[in-house]
Formats: sequence, C-alpha cells, structure tokens
Amino acid sequence: MTGKDIVTANPWQTLRRFTSARIALGCAGGSLPTAPMLELQLAHARARDAVHLPFEAAAIQAQLTAIGLETLRVHSAAPNREIYLRRPDLGRRLDGASRSLLESCADLAAQAHDAVLVIADGLSALAAHHHAAGVVALAQAALGERGWHVAPVVVAEQSRVALGDEIGELLRAAQVAILIGERPGLSSADSLGVYLTHAPRVGRSDAERNCISNIRPDGGLSHLQAAHKLVYLMTEARRRQLTGVALKDASDDVALLVQRSG
Repeated sequence: MTGKDIVTANPWQTLRRFTSARIALGCAGGSLPTAPMLELQLAHARARDAVHLPFEAAAIQAQLTAIGLETLRVHSAAPNREIYLRRPDLGRRLDGASRSLLESCADLAAQAHDAVLVIADGLSALAAHHHAAGVVALAQAALGERGWHVAPVVVAEQSRVALGDEIGELLRAAQVAILIGERPGLSSADSLGVYLTHAPRVGRSDAERNCISNIRPDGGLSHLQAAHKLVYLMTEARRRQLTGVALKDASDDVALLVQRSG
C-alpha cells in the first residue's frame, strides 16, 4: 500500500486552483496527510520568522536615496521588538528624539506638506523590505507630476499603524500614508498594507482611515496596482477633505494614475 492509497481525497480538490487557502487537503484516517501537515508547519515557521525579523531601516533609506528621495528615520516609544510585541500602545507613539526631529523639520520647511509617506516595519519587516520602496517610488513620482509637495519619506521602526498620525501631525502634513508590514498569515509572510489618513493627529480612529491591503505581486496587488489605488485615494481625499468610511475606492473605474517603472 502506498501513501496515496491511505489518503482520502476531498471532493472539493478541484477548487484549490482558485485559492491559496488551505482547503480540500484530504485526510489520512482522522488526521491531515503528512505533506500538507509539513507545509502548514513550514508556513507557520515563516510567519513567526517574519514577525521577529530585524527591520533594515538603513537599507530602505539607501534604496530611496538612490532614486533621489529624501528620508527621515524615526523610532516608536517601544525600544525593542520584545516590548513592541507586548506593548502595542508604545508602537503608536514616537520616542522623544523622534518627536524633536520632526518638529525641527516642520519648522524648517519652506511650505506646508500636502502629504507624507511613511515606511514602517509593523508585524512583518519582510513585507517592508520587499515592497515598500517600490510602491513609494511610483506613488511619489505620480504625486510630484501633479504638483504635490510631499515631505521626506519617513522610515519608522517598531511602528504600529497609528504612529503615522503623530508623524503627520508633527510634520503638519495634510495627509499621511503609512506603508506597513501586515500580520503574517499562513498563506503569506510578506504582505504589505497602506493606511491613508486625512488631517492626521493623535487619536484618529481606524474608521477615519482607508486601507489598501495584500500588496505582494505573488498572489496579491502589484506595486503598480497599489500605487494607483493610493494616488487615487489621496487625490479624492484632498478633493473631499476626508478619509475613512465615507471615501470609497473607485480606482478600478479610472485610468492608470502612475507610470510603469523601467
């Protein structure tokens, strides 16, 4: 008797080609077959590794500098990864040195910022490493073509989504978009999310943000698609002076707003 002979096939197996979700895995007695069980354990290990992977903030700054973008580097009030994971509240506020840096930059700015883009590790530094600079480069170029005055890109360590509110408020930006690693799942460990907030300030709620999720070319949104959605939402947020539940994403109904790189 071979391994295949003792595995009971699932009648939904033909549907697996439509999804990366773990469906129709079959069974061996009362358990999963060995191969799907090992794949599950590997996916779980990759997700754990993504959560604990050190954030290469300097490397991201170097990528952005190489394409002509200015950067600022800040840190949340969570001094290390262990405290960041145990104290989500500290990841939502800046440390003292970072607040002083942004206040000084705002005082020196020649004009008000229409927006600031933030790259943050969140719960998957891997996502920021793989995707953030690519999306920022496309979005920043498109906004520049439209005459937006965008602040230097802020690279934030040990960050939660709401840290963008304080960054935007201190830089006196009309909008903030934070590109942040999403919580790793068992289908993807490197999914990037973008959260856009109009008139950012400490205390904004999630209902006042727009989210673009699952940015990863292999199985999610491409960098080009994500940048297009972001520029559309930022343009509409500027026109309507709001973000959140009242602002719907109709980007699929308009022509591409960003230029393909290369």
